[in-house]
Amino acid sequence: MFHSFWMEIMTAAATPASPATAPSDRTRVRRGPEKAQYDTATLHAIIDDAYLCHIAFGDAKGSHCIPTACWREDGHLYIHGSNGSRMLKRLMESETCVTITHLDGLVLARSAFSHSMNYRSAMVYGRFEVVTDEAERHRSLEAFMEKLAPGRQAQVRPGNDKEYAATTIMRISLEEAACKVRSGGPSDDEEDMQWPVWAGVLPWARTPTAPQRDAACTIDAPDYVRNWHLV
Repeated sequence: MFHSFWMEIMTAAATPASPATAPSDRTRVRRGPEKAQYDTATLHAIIDDAYLCHIAFGDAKGSHCIPTACWREDGHLYIHGSNGSRMLKRLMESETCVTITHLDGLVLARSAFSHSMNYRSAMVYGRFEVVTDEAERHRSLEAFMEKLAPGRQAQVRPGNDKEYAATTIMRISLEEAACKVRSGGPSDDEEDMQWPVWAGVLPWARTPTAPQRDAACTIDAPDYVRNWHLV
């Protein structure tokens, strides 16, 4: 999974993006434009490697940014929550900004102010829409389960009518989005190159660990559980 992801990123990064390729003025990366990526492959890869996104919205109590589970299907990012969710209600009324960030390393430079981080980030602008078709609602939540653990949907108790009726499913188009990606070592000024200090990258990766069986579970672990930490 991680190998194919990096192949997507490397392929997308082979052709540097220009500001003119931004889908809108508010998605154009102005600070560090050489790190901008506006292509679909990079955007999809960053989203597909995430389990959480952060969603910004405002209400009478101020501005908020809330983490929530997410998944992608074709050209949309999906979320779900309780019908009573304050955030979901506000998202029905106004536009929003969704962000996803993956940290890949700490970049240690020779100068304190030249330190940086390697990362992959995405920002999506637009307005969420409610998924109302009942068949589509069922299918989309089943797709979310398959993202979490491929094969598990066929084993668990399906959601019932009451549970679905209490759940709102929303999606936002990925048409207005931008990515920013940094990789590689430090970029020191020429006059700092001889400073006697170690320089380089401290790589950072999200690593699955061994599954932890529930105390009341007597069922043998299926392949997707046994192999979880080997991915």
